[in-house]
Amino acid sequence: MSDMSLRLATADDRPAVERLWLMFRHDLSGFMGVLPNPDGTFRSERLDAAFTEAGWVPYLFVREERPVGFAFVRGIDGPTRVMNSFFVVRGVRREGLGSGAVREIVGRHPGSWEIAFQYENEPAVRFWRRVAAELAPDAWSEETRPVPDRPDHTPDVWISFRAGSAAGESLPHGDSVSQVSRRDR
Repeated sequence: MSDMSLRLATADDRPAVERLWLMFRHDLSGFMGVLPNPDGTFRSERLDAAFTEAGWVPYLFVREERPVGFAFVRGIDGPTRVMNSFFVVRGVRREGLGSGAVREIVGRHPGSWEIAFQYENEPAVRFWRRVAAELAPDAWSEETRPVPDRPDHTPDVWISFRAGSAAGESLPHGDSVSQVSRRDR
């Protein structure tokens, strides 16, 4: 039984993704000590880039016709893809939907990948290490890197791996909808 669809986010999806973005940034504020802007929003450069910049792809996760998460991938047109932002609403976490979405996205864009997260975000640490071990069992690495232009921040943790066919091509970004199945736990 499929619980969630994964699709390329369109301009029509942007208002829903913007609301999810606020939840995502709120979650991160607990680890990064970042406050909202005076109007209650958070920085949104990555959100804007995902919808407007070449080399970026925004994905939307939908369950029962409701938005439940997103992923922004950058570097689609380069040698290394970066999972720039990734979010699943709390109401559907720990059901395997997030890891299923990552597998689907990486499957659409095989090759070298990098994913950054904060070490203080223990659920993210466990999640991304588990996903890397599933996608590249003996071929992933982890390192810390300073946050650019933010010497006051704790360095980010970066996971790197290669997945899919080395010579494989990315799947088309058409209007197709993929189904991501719930994984039994």
